[in-house]
Amino acid sequence: MEERMLEQEKLAGMAKQIRRDIVEMLTEAGSGHPGGSLSATEIVTYLYFAEMQVDPTNPSWPDRDRFILSKGHAAPVLYAALVERGFFPREELLTLRKINSPLQGHPDMKKVPGVDMSTGSLGQGFSAAVGMALAGKIDRKAYRVFALLGDGETEEGQVWEAAMAAAHYRLDNLLAILDHNGLQIDGPVTEVLSPEPLEDKFRAFGWHVQRINGHSFPEIAQAVEKAKKVTGQPAIIIADTVKGKGVSFMENQVGWHGNAPSREQLEQALAELV
Repeated sequence: MEERMLEQEKLAGMAKQIRRDIVEMLTEAGSGHPGGSLSATEIVTYLYFAEMQVDPTNPSWPDRDRFILSKGHAAPVLYAALVERGFFPREELLTLRKINSPLQGHPDMKKVPGVDMSTGSLGQGFSAAVGMALAGKIDRKAYRVFALLGDGETEEGQVWEAAMAAAHYRLDNLLAILDHNGLQIDGPVTEVLSPEPLEDKFRAFGWHVQRINGHSFPEIAQAVEKAKKVTGQPAIIIADTVKGKGVSFMENQVGWHGNAPSREQLEQALAELV
């Protein structure tokens, strides 16, 4: 129990560092997407520091687990996790969105070590994850595929085509996690084009479904372990989160979907992330 609590403390500390990285790089860039990056921080932290089999010294290791950021505009949280995991130097974070920087506004698999798929057009990353999981089955590989989606992204028809295919091919090596923060660029997801009831829909499409608090490391850990035991069908964890989590003036504010903080706001955010 003590060892488990220590691991949770380490993960919580890493999540705070990743949040600091996110707000710093976005302030330096002057543009980007803080809200959905901050809401997904615990999810991405857990995957990279407690779950996935990856090797920063060999990013193209054939037997690595794959992570697909289908909500590609949340690239800052992925870049921060990759830096903290040792895939590329920290100083590169402050080149986000600058001319000739490998760290574009959406992840580029040809330029950034550790990025398994270039994403940005919503829905397409999820389809790529299904393809990777299917390839793993065909090749009899043991790697797992993890896909992170946004709840606004589930308004895309391609998401449901991919979901149908994953169930059809019984892809139990695929785990999707839905960052359910309730907001998208135009407002509340349920008001823009409601995809609810998401749990019922994914079950109807043949998926094993769990719902958790996406900021609780114990709940994330328990759900991931349970998903790994599922056989014969893909699994999804619907993670209820807070957009802009960790920075008080960003939390649950739709305006922080795609705006960068000022220098003054950065100082306030960093003061809160200690």
